[in-house]
Amino acid sequence: MISPVDLLAALDTITEHWSPRVVGRVNDQYVKVAKVLGELVWHKHDDEDELFLVLRGRLRIQFGGGREIVLQEGQFCVVPRGTMHNPIADEECSIALIETVTTQHTGDVKISRTRSIAEQLGR
Repeated sequence: MISPVDLLAALDTITEHWSPRVVGRVNDQYVKVAKVLGELVWHKHDDEDELFLVLRGRLRIQFGGGREIVLQEGQFCVVPRGTMHNPIADEECSIALIETVTTQHTGDVKISRTRSIAEQLGR
């Protein structure tokens, strides 16, 4: 059955930072939402691009070579595959992510906050 998905309402159910939740699927892409605060970890995804869309707040993303971008509400960027990056939220920020279903949460790095695809699906 076709029905709307309310991203902001889905975000309201999330209590843990850096713990994405899958809220939809488009072909081989998951649509995820997450609340973030502080720094995640430097990592990369060798085989997948990753889209960050800021719904509330602002998000900084650091890149190798000292480059950094700042995303405001309503802005997004695509991090190309193989690009070292480190997302940071100085204050709580709500984001949507669009990622290939094979994308590992923290890419090539495993930390205590790393969430499996099964966890992101709520299994």
